[in-house]
Amino acid sequence: MRYFGGIEGGATHSHLVICDESGASVGTTSGLGTNHWGIGIPTCARRIADMVERCKDECNIPRDMPLASLGLSLSGCEQEATNRELELELRRTFPTLAENYAVSSDTMGSMFTASSIGGIVLISGTGSNCLLRNPDGSTANCGGWGHFLGDEGSAWFISYRATKVVFDHMDNLIKSPFPIDQTWALIREHFSIETRYDLLPYCYAKFDKPFFANLCEKLARNAEAGDKLALSLFHEAAIHLARMIKAVLSKVHKDLVKSGNLNIVCVGSVWSSWNLLQEAFINELSITSIDYNLKLVRITKSSAYGACYLGADSAKFELPRNYADNFAVLHVHPNSTPIKNGVTPNASGC
Repeated sequence: MRYFGGIEGGATHSHLVICDESGASVGTTSGLGTNHWGIGIPTCARRIADMVERCKDECNIPRDMPLASLGLSLSGCEQEATNRELELELRRTFPTLAENYAVSSDTMGSMFTASSIGGIVLISGTGSNCLLRNPDGSTANCGGWGHFLGDEGSAWFISYRATKVVFDHMDNLIKSPFPIDQTWALIREHFSIETRYDLLPYCYAKFDKPFFANLCEKLARNAEAGDKLALSLFHEAAIHLARMIKAVLSKVHKDLVKSGNLNIVCVGSVWSSWNLLQEAFINELSITSIDYNLKLVRITKSSAYGACYLGADSAKFELPRNYADNFAVLHVHPNSTPIKNGVTPNASGC
């Protein structure tokens, strides 16, 4: 019996699945974040090995028996040079971990959990990223540049924008169109601070992106309760996410939409607040003419399965998989002509 592993890795935490030759999971585990830009390649490799070895132990797989393949779908793995460096570190330091490796970004694992031919992955978790992959292997992306240059529409972005709006209002620089009291109280509670000056260490010397981004979950609760400022932040985020999709549509190959649908795999915690995003998201898409349906889906299994599939493919093994069991439909945006001033061009009516 041969075994195939896959890891879904983010900046905050990671998940591993090991499957047997039938495609059935024989073991899963989780571990720390595996974005090598934040922790370095040696630490990233150690964390990967730790998960694999723990899972091997739980599955009664000898540690010195290499997995037939290990697919790594990790945040930060967008460059072939550093991906190769990570693979070499694993082979050199942990020679019995796996026979074959397939290293790719976290978007690829999410995509291949839902489809074998490609589509779009739109990540909105701690950070954000949008990647299109066509059946011929060609790709296009928008975002994925990290919080300094991007991350629009992500949990970090929403948390940052909440803080910035409050600071600008209190500075009398840009007045918020909505009351800031509830948001400012939430910021003070989240960071355990009293004044704006107390927040500075969390923005510089003690900056922790995942912790900063966790403010978003509390903002979502405020938005659910009707706080207008919090609602406006999710509205703004939704527009950015829709624009990321529109940015790559010109690169969609006709073979990808033969069925009349383009799958968009929505990954990350912010999509749990779809009810707060939906209206602004749909409105933004509706101003663009699209010749096919956009089918937004959320994967119901860890994208570690997609990483596992990629690893098995790299090892030239046809690992059985049932994609229909791996996702649920979030929303279908029908093909349409753009809406201008509330009127659809060429629409007939009485």
